[in-house]
Amino acid sequence: MSPAKPGPGEAPPPPAAADPLELHSARHLEFYDFMFSRFARRHMRALRVAEWGMPRIPDGPLVVFANHPSWWDGVAFMLLSRRLFPGRRMFIPMEAAALARYGFMRRLGVFGVEQDSARGAVAFLRVAGRVLAPERRDMLWMNAPGRFADARERPVPVAPGLVRLPELAPHAAFIPLALEYPFWSERKAEMLAAFGTPLPGAALQAMPRDQRQAALAGALAGTMDRLAGDAIARRPEGFRVVEQGGEGMGGIYDLWRRGRALLRGRRFDARHDPRA
Repeated sequence: MSPAKPGPGEAPPPPAAADPLELHSARHLEFYDFMFSRFARRHMRALRVAEWGMPRIPDGPLVVFANHPSWWDGVAFMLLSRRLFPGRRMFIPMEAAALARYGFMRRLGVFGVEQDSARGAVAFLRVAGRVLAPERRDMLWMNAPGRFADARERPVPVAPGLVRLPELAPHAAFIPLALEYPFWSERKAEMLAAFGTPLPGAALQAMPRDQRQAALAGALAGTMDRLAGDAIARRPEGFRVVEQGGEGMGGIYDLWRRGRALLRGRRFDARHDPRA
Protein backbone atom coordinates (compact mmCIF):
# COMPACT_ATOMS: atom_id res chain seq x y z
CA MET A 1 0.00 0.00 0.00
CA SER A 2 1.39 3.40 -0.95
CA PRO A 3 1.66 6.04 1.80
CA ALA A 4 -1.11 8.61 2.07
CA LYS A 5 -0.42 11.89 0.33
CA PRO A 6 -0.27 15.05 2.46
CA GLY A 7 -3.34 17.27 2.37
CA PRO A 8 -3.41 20.81 1.00
CA GLY A 9 -0.94 23.05 2.82
CA GLU A 10 0.63 20.12 4.68
CA ALA A 11 4.32 19.39 4.41
CA PRO A 12 5.23 15.75 3.80
CA PRO A 13 6.64 14.08 6.89
CA PRO A 14 10.39 13.44 6.91
CA PRO A 15 11.54 9.89 6.27
CA ALA A 16 11.77 7.65 9.30
CA ALA A 17 15.57 7.57 9.04
CA ALA A 18 15.94 11.37 8.83
CA ASP A 19 19.01 12.55 10.72
CA PRO A 20 18.15 15.12 13.44
CA LEU A 21 21.55 16.76 13.05
CA GLU A 22 21.02 17.18 9.33
CA LEU A 23 17.43 18.40 9.71
CA HIS A 24 18.48 21.21 12.04
CA SER A 25 17.92 24.52 10.23
CA ALA A 26 19.29 27.88 11.35
CA ARG A 27 16.77 29.64 9.10
CA HIS A 28 13.81 27.85 10.68
CA LEU A 29 15.27 28.51 14.12
CA GLU A 30 15.43 32.26 13.51
CA PHE A 31 11.79 32.34 12.40
CA TYR A 32 10.44 30.26 15.28
CA ASP A 33 12.56 32.12 17.80
CA PHE A 34 10.69 35.25 16.71
CA MET A 35 7.34 33.43 16.92
CA PHE A 36 8.04 31.85 20.32
CA SER A 37 9.27 35.18 21.71
CA ARG A 38 6.16 36.96 20.52
CA PHE A 39 3.95 34.23 21.96
CA ALA A 40 5.71 34.33 25.33
CA ARG A 41 5.48 38.13 25.57
CA ARG A 42 1.77 37.92 24.83
CA HIS A 43 0.94 35.24 27.39
CA MET A 44 3.62 35.57 30.10
CA ARG A 45 4.54 38.57 32.22
CA ALA A 46 8.28 37.95 31.93
CA LEU A 47 10.96 35.31 31.63
CA ARG A 48 13.23 35.83 34.63
CA VAL A 49 16.47 34.02 35.50
CA ALA A 50 17.62 34.14 39.12
CA GLU A 51 20.82 36.17 39.47
CA TRP A 52 22.44 33.32 41.38
CA GLY A 53 21.18 30.91 38.71
CA MET A 54 22.69 32.43 35.58
CA PRO A 55 24.40 29.57 33.71
CA ARG A 56 28.07 28.80 34.11
CA ILE A 57 28.96 27.38 30.71
CA PRO A 58 31.98 25.04 30.43
CA ASP A 59 33.66 24.30 27.10
CA GLY A 60 32.57 21.26 25.14
CA PRO A 61 29.16 19.63 24.74
CA LEU A 62 26.46 20.20 27.34
CA VAL A 63 23.47 18.36 28.77
CA VAL A 64 20.88 20.69 30.32
CA PHE A 65 18.42 18.60 32.35
CA ALA A 66 15.30 20.30 33.68
CA ASN A 67 12.22 19.49 35.66
CA HIS A 68 8.99 19.20 33.66
CA PRO A 69 6.15 21.13 35.33
CA SER A 70 4.37 22.54 32.28
CA TRP A 71 3.67 22.63 28.54
CA TRP A 72 5.58 25.93 28.61
CA ASP A 73 8.91 24.14 29.14
CA GLY A 74 9.56 23.89 25.40
CA VAL A 75 9.10 27.64 25.00
CA ALA A 76 11.43 28.21 27.95
CA PHE A 77 14.05 25.96 26.32
CA MET A 78 13.90 27.96 23.10
CA LEU A 79 14.18 31.36 24.77
CA LEU A 80 16.87 30.42 27.29
CA SER A 81 19.06 28.53 24.84
CA ARG A 82 18.97 31.30 22.25
CA ARG A 83 19.67 34.13 24.69
CA LEU A 84 22.07 32.58 27.18
CA PHE A 85 23.94 29.97 25.09
CA PRO A 86 24.75 31.83 21.84
CA GLY A 87 26.51 29.93 19.09
CA ARG A 88 25.45 26.50 20.34
CA ARG A 89 22.91 24.27 18.66
CA MET A 90 20.24 22.73 20.88
CA PHE A 91 18.72 19.27 20.43
CA ILE A 92 15.71 18.02 22.40
CA PRO A 93 14.25 14.51 22.68
CA MET A 94 10.45 14.38 22.54
CA GLU A 95 7.95 11.57 22.65
CA ALA A 96 7.50 10.43 19.03
CA ALA A 97 3.70 10.50 19.13
CA ALA A 98 3.70 14.07 20.42
CA LEU A 99 6.29 15.19 17.87
CA ALA A 100 4.07 13.86 15.09
CA ARG A 101 1.62 16.65 15.96
CA TYR A 102 4.35 19.34 15.76
CA GLY A 103 6.37 18.29 12.73
CA PHE A 104 7.98 21.72 12.28
CA MET A 105 9.95 21.12 15.47
CA ARG A 106 12.16 18.60 13.68
CA ARG A 107 13.80 21.58 11.96
CA LEU A 108 14.53 23.11 15.39
CA GLY A 109 16.56 20.20 16.75
CA VAL A 110 13.71 18.18 18.26
CA PHE A 111 13.85 14.45 17.58
CA GLY A 112 11.33 11.72 18.30
CA VAL A 113 11.83 8.98 20.90
CA GLU A 114 9.63 5.92 21.40
CA GLN A 115 8.89 5.72 25.10
CA ASP A 116 8.92 2.49 27.10
CA SER A 117 10.63 0.48 24.39
CA ALA A 118 14.13 -0.91 24.02
CA ARG A 119 14.23 0.30 20.42
CA GLY A 120 13.37 3.82 21.54
CA ALA A 121 16.08 3.78 24.22
CA VAL A 122 18.71 2.63 21.73
CA ALA A 123 17.66 5.28 19.19
CA PHE A 124 17.78 8.03 21.84
CA LEU A 125 21.26 7.04 22.99
CA ARG A 126 22.49 6.85 19.40
CA VAL A 127 21.38 10.41 18.61
CA ALA A 128 22.50 11.74 22.00
CA GLY A 129 25.95 10.21 21.54
CA ARG A 130 26.37 12.06 18.24
CA VAL A 131 25.11 15.38 19.63
CA LEU A 132 27.53 15.07 22.55
CA ALA A 133 30.58 14.02 20.53
CA PRO A 134 33.79 15.43 22.08
CA GLU A 135 34.60 17.63 19.10
CA ARG A 136 31.17 19.33 19.13
CA ARG A 137 29.80 22.29 21.08
CA ASP A 138 26.18 21.21 20.72
CA MET A 139 23.74 20.86 23.60
CA LEU A 140 21.18 18.27 24.58
CA TRP A 141 18.28 19.78 26.55
CA MET A 142 15.85 17.37 28.15
CA ASN A 143 13.22 17.11 30.85
CA ALA A 144 14.77 14.86 33.45
CA PRO A 145 11.55 13.10 34.56
CA GLY A 146 10.60 12.02 31.04
CA ARG A 147 7.01 12.96 31.94
CA PHE A 148 5.11 15.90 33.39
CA ALA A 149 5.84 16.18 37.11
CA ASP A 150 4.76 18.77 39.66
CA ALA A 151 7.58 21.04 40.82
CA ARG A 152 6.92 19.89 44.40
CA GLU A 153 7.28 16.17 43.69
CA ARG A 154 10.09 14.60 45.70
CA PRO A 155 12.28 12.76 45.09
CA VAL A 156 12.65 14.38 41.69
CA PRO A 157 12.09 11.65 39.07
CA VAL A 158 14.96 11.03 36.67
CA ALA A 159 14.44 8.95 33.52
CA PRO A 160 16.86 6.06 32.80
CA GLY A 161 18.03 7.66 29.55
CA LEU A 162 19.51 10.63 31.40
CA VAL A 163 21.24 8.29 33.88
CA ARG A 164 22.92 6.45 30.99
CA LEU A 165 24.24 9.57 29.24
CA PRO A 166 27.46 10.03 31.27
CA GLU A 167 28.55 6.58 30.07
CA LEU A 168 28.35 7.85 26.48
CA ALA A 169 29.64 11.36 27.11
CA PRO A 170 31.95 11.61 30.13
CA HIS A 171 33.48 14.69 28.49
CA ALA A 172 30.14 16.58 28.62
CA ALA A 173 28.99 18.86 31.44
CA PHE A 174 25.55 18.24 32.98
CA ILE A 175 23.71 21.41 34.05
CA PRO A 176 20.50 21.29 36.13
CA LEU A 177 17.74 23.73 35.20
CA ALA A 178 14.81 24.57 37.47
CA LEU A 179 11.59 26.00 36.00
CA GLU A 180 8.52 27.47 37.73
CA TYR A 181 5.46 29.39 36.53
CA PRO A 182 3.93 31.20 39.53
CA PHE A 183 1.41 34.01 39.49
CA TRP A 184 2.60 37.08 41.37
CA SER A 185 0.79 40.42 41.23
CA GLU A 186 -0.27 40.50 37.56
CA ARG A 187 -2.86 38.58 35.52
CA LYS A 188 -0.10 36.78 33.61
CA ALA A 189 2.18 34.16 35.13
CA GLU A 190 5.91 34.59 35.64
CA MET A 191 8.31 32.24 33.85
CA LEU A 192 11.09 31.68 36.38
CA ALA A 193 14.32 29.79 35.68
CA ALA A 194 17.60 29.02 37.41
CA PHE A 195 20.64 26.96 36.40
CA GLY A 196 22.57 24.96 38.97
CA THR A 197 26.26 24.07 39.25
CA PRO A 198 27.51 22.01 36.27
CA LEU A 199 28.30 18.36 37.04
CA PRO A 200 31.32 16.87 35.22
CA GLY A 201 30.32 13.90 33.13
CA ALA A 202 33.46 12.00 34.11
CA ALA A 203 32.56 12.21 37.80
CA LEU A 204 29.06 10.96 37.06
CA GLN A 205 30.39 8.14 34.90
CA ALA A 206 32.55 6.91 37.77
CA MET A 207 29.47 6.36 39.97
CA PRO A 208 27.29 3.25 40.03
CA ARG A 209 24.03 3.96 38.27
CA ASP A 210 21.93 4.20 41.43
CA GLN A 211 24.33 6.75 42.92
CA ARG A 212 24.47 8.62 39.62
CA GLN A 213 20.68 8.85 39.53
CA ALA A 214 20.67 10.17 43.09
CA ALA A 215 23.36 12.73 42.22
CA LEU A 216 21.41 14.03 39.21
CA ALA A 217 18.14 14.12 41.14
CA GLY A 218 19.79 15.85 44.09
CA ALA A 219 21.42 18.54 41.95
CA LEU A 220 18.13 19.27 40.22
CA ALA A 221 16.10 19.21 43.45
CA GLY A 222 18.52 21.61 45.15
CA THR A 223 18.22 24.07 42.26
CA MET A 224 14.43 23.71 42.25
CA ASP A 225 14.19 24.26 46.02
CA ARG A 226 16.25 27.43 45.87
CA LEU A 227 14.19 28.79 42.96
CA ALA A 228 11.00 27.93 44.85
CA GLY A 229 12.22 30.07 47.76
CA ASP A 230 12.73 33.01 45.41
CA ALA A 231 9.30 32.46 43.88
CA ILE A 232 7.70 32.51 47.33
CA ALA A 233 9.62 35.68 48.27
CA ARG A 234 8.25 37.50 45.18
CA ARG A 235 11.38 39.63 44.74
CA PRO A 236 11.73 40.61 41.05
CA GLU A 237 14.97 42.43 41.84
CA GLY A 238 16.58 39.03 42.49
CA PHE A 239 16.06 38.07 38.85
CA ARG A 240 17.42 39.11 35.50
CA VAL A 241 14.70 39.75 32.91
CA VAL A 242 15.46 37.80 29.73
CA GLU A 243 12.15 38.48 27.97
CA GLN A 244 9.59 41.09 29.04
CA GLY A 245 5.89 40.58 28.40
CA GLY A 246 2.91 42.83 28.88
CA GLU A 247 1.69 44.04 32.28
CA GLY A 248 -1.56 45.42 33.58
CA MET A 249 -5.13 44.59 32.56
CA GLY A 250 -4.74 45.54 28.90
CA GLY A 251 -7.55 46.44 26.54
CA ILE A 252 -9.96 49.35 26.95
CA TYR A 253 -9.49 49.60 30.71
CA ASP A 254 -5.73 50.28 30.50
CA LEU A 255 -6.31 52.63 27.57
CA TRP A 256 -8.64 54.64 29.79
CA ARG A 257 -6.13 54.60 32.67
CA ARG A 258 -3.35 55.74 30.35
CA GLY A 259 -5.47 58.66 29.09
CA ARG A 260 -6.37 59.69 32.63
CA ALA A 261 -2.69 59.66 33.67
CA LEU A 262 -1.81 61.77 30.63
CA LEU A 263 -4.46 64.37 31.48
CA ARG A 264 -3.12 64.62 35.02
CA GLY A 265 0.49 64.89 33.85
CA ARG A 266 1.49 61.62 35.51
CA ARG A 267 3.57 58.73 34.25
CA PHE A 268 1.37 55.71 33.50
CA ASP A 269 2.34 52.44 35.17
CA ALA A 270 0.19 49.50 34.06
CA ARG A 271 1.27 47.20 36.89
CA HIS A 272 -1.22 46.19 39.54
CA ASP A 273 1.48 46.48 42.20
CA PRO A 274 4.33 48.88 41.18
CA ARG A 275 6.53 47.33 43.85
CA ALA A 276 6.57 43.87 42.24
